[in-house]
Amino acid sequence: MATQVTNYQCPNCGGPLRFSSEKQVLVCDYCGSEFTPKQVEDFYAEKDAAASQALNELEQQLDTNPEEIKTEWEYSGSEWSENMRVYSCPSCGAQIMCDENTAATSCPYCGNPSIVAGNFSGGFKPDYCIPFKLDKDAAVRALKDYYKGKIFLPRAFTDENHIEEIKGVYVPFWLYDGDVDADVSYYATRSRSWMEGDYRVTRTDHYKLIRNGSVSFVRIPVDGSSKMPDDHMDAIEPFDYSELKPFSTAYMPGYLADKYDVDSKQSLPRATGRAQRSSLSAMTATTGGYDGVSVASSRFRLSNGRVRYAFLPVWVLSTKWKDQNYLFTMNGQTGKLIGNLPVSAGKFIGTFLGIAAAIFAVGYAVLTFM
Repeated sequence: MATQVTNYQCPNCGGPLRFSSEKQVLVCDYCGSEFTPKQVEDFYAEKDAAASQALNELEQQLDTNPEEIKTEWEYSGSEWSENMRVYSCPSCGAQIMCDENTAATSCPYCGNPSIVAGNFSGGFKPDYCIPFKLDKDAAVRALKDYYKGKIFLPRAFTDENHIEEIKGVYVPFWLYDGDVDADVSYYATRSRSWMEGDYRVTRTDHYKLIRNGSVSFVRIPVDGSSKMPDDHMDAIEPFDYSELKPFSTAYMPGYLADKYDVDSKQSLPRATGRAQRSSLSAMTATTGGYDGVSVASSRFRLSNGRVRYAFLPVWVLSTKWKDQNYLFTMNGQTGKLIGNLPVSAGKFIGTFLGIAAAIFAVGYAVLTFM
């Protein structure tokens, strides 16, 4: 059975609304009207209340005047995938098929953005979101800038590499808070040398260092989507959390969104690991003044842990060159972009040989002079 979805339509002309990353409001491309997320929420809250009242009245009429309900034929062919869902587009009535984790999408027939409201209910509703600040054109420009200065990039790549798909996605993230108490011991050495006659004497002193302290962490991000590469999501950090907004589906139109499929407990080891590494780095920063320092033992204790659920903006760009796909992701708030690039074997070998020749020439000149 198809589940009803919502798409935000202009209260003035009925055209589809989309969220403008530039203006930070919902805009109608048909009549040019603009609405704040709060205005749209209030408008649709009134519509939902009126629709609920009308539905209740209809159900009361059906209870008093029951009619025969015809049974529809059911298809008994191949089994339906448990991971797929079908939704009805409110604008054109078409059936939209998408993944069970999809929370915001667009109709492939009329193009109107749609919100799968059920996927934002209960434990799947985020606490916060950061609205997109950069649009699709900014993502394309960032990709072209990313090519610059890459000396091993094949020359034809920038000309022949075509963008297959570009989409703005609200990626589910877990944001962890907590305090870490750290106890770390180090082995350290300090050496000094001097001349005694014809001999150089070196003295090395050995030390054991003890460091302990507490480090507080706020909003350690871990993405909750198995579809997104973890290394990409880590690389496009940081996000500016001062721009976190209480979650509203009014920020979703025009973008895709997925609910999490990796829960907070499954994501906890990544957050804990990041907190421990940062705590260790903070302790190690206090061990200056020695020639060598190595960790002997460490112990970390986490307390006051808390987790929040948020949607963070990411542009995903898929490109293709020589039948191979390349994925790039960009922070939709700051513009930081990361991705994998091909390496020109000819350029790499040429550069290596050039460096080797230069070293050989310098060495030959020194030997000849000597």
